[in-house]
Amino acid sequence: MRSDLLVLAADLVARGEPFALATVVRREAPFSGQPGDMALITPGGSFQGWVGGSCTQPVVVAEALRALADGTPRLVALTPNPSSDRRPGIAVFPMTCHSGGSVDVFIEPVLPAPRLVIFGLSPVARALSRLGKAMGYAIDAADPEADRATFPEADRVGAESKVPDASGRPPSPAARRFAVVATMGERDEESTLAALALEPAYLGVVASQKRFGQMRETLSARGASPESLDRIHNPAGLDIGARTPEQIAVSILAEIVQAESRRRESVETSPSVAREERDPVCGMTVEVATAAARAELHGRTYYFCCQGCRDRFLATPERYGAAALPGVSR
Repeated sequence: MRSDLLVLAADLVARGEPFALATVVRREAPFSGQPGDMALITPGGSFQGWVGGSCTQPVVVAEALRALADGTPRLVALTPNPSSDRRPGIAVFPMTCHSGGSVDVFIEPVLPAPRLVIFGLSPVARALSRLGKAMGYAIDAADPEADRATFPEADRVGAESKVPDASGRPPSPAARRFAVVATMGERDEESTLAALALEPAYLGVVASQKRFGQMRETLSARGASPESLDRIHNPAGLDIGARTPEQIAVSILAEIVQAESRRRESVETSPSVAREERDPVCGMTVEVATAAARAELHGRTYYFCCQGCRDRFLATPERYGAAALPGVSR
């Protein structure tokens, strides 16, 4: 791995920012990339590194952004014969590089630890902190009276949890931020309002249904919308017959895992919101925002996966269903 990519990756990890690594794991000559060639892609589409010719970059960037959205690694192949080179578990795309050959690229998302924000000092809150840390969550003990003695494993306690990290950004994107109110009679409504302000992917309140009904009335009177209150999980946790604080914590963490799994599935199956067009030369689907090249012809914009496809199109546009007219933007 190139040293500059190592430095960049380390910096992004230290700042808690997500990115994806793309690595060439197989190639067939005369493709220019080599096994081990690597690139780093950020959520904004920035591409640093090398995984072969420029015609591979749009596919790698698009698939890296999908990997960052659903948190799932993927293996992609670019080949001159995509219809005959189908392999289980591999997304296949047409190879459009002039050099030819084929390449397989493994794309792995690197995401900051999901953050669990815990309100309360109760035994359930302390059990959530211990078990959540063991499961890989970054822990915020957000109660104003929380301290290191009560939450020794927490990453941030008390007032520390109210400020951004050193980058000035929130510690985790909302999709990977979860909150539990386990105040159990102490500042219930205040803590729930603070949790709602975080807009977490999951918010559970440890309280009886009767008590939560009372809380809901108060929260509504304080300005909480019905939609936000409807998203609260109460009683928090899956119904596993939990009794002890540790068992209740397990049930809540299981519900969080379930909610996150369902979110990933919805991301994987939902249509892309990004506008896409078809490259008229090679037929590849190209995301408009990140297209490698484009051309204007008689009032219409065409988008291309690489500069080579654009050049072939402009040389003989009639071959691709477009009349050769004056005014082509070259």
